[in-house]
Amino acid sequence: MSDAASPQVPQAPPLSPEELDAFTSKLVTALKTVYDPEIPVDIYELGLIYKVDVADNKDVAVDMTLTAPNCPVAGEMPGNVKAALETVEGIGEVTVNMTFDPPWTPDRMSEEAKLELNMF
Repeated sequence: MSDAASPQVPQAPPLSPEELDAFTSKLVTALKTVYDPEIPVDIYELGLIYKVDVADNKDVAVDMTLTAPNCPVAGEMPGNVKAALETVEGIGEVTVNMTFDPPWTPDRMSEEAKLELNMF
């Protein structure tokens, strides 16, 4: 009797810096389609996206927050972000993690968002 080795899942080759940049750009474009319903600015420019990790197989994990923990869309927003990211061609598994540490402040907003909201 021979021991049958358990099948190994092939590892994805590492993404080149150029491939990672191109893929990240597509992710940002998708994130910019999701808006906070109370503020006319997308969640990326609002600074609600804290971190986006991309694995070599293009699985994506996002850490995000909301403008306030009691935001009325707290239950919906992770699903909206996941759905937007899943439109990116070639994406793998998408995980969206909600965090309130550190809490969001207007300092996290981009200059574009501050202009849009006349916060200068």
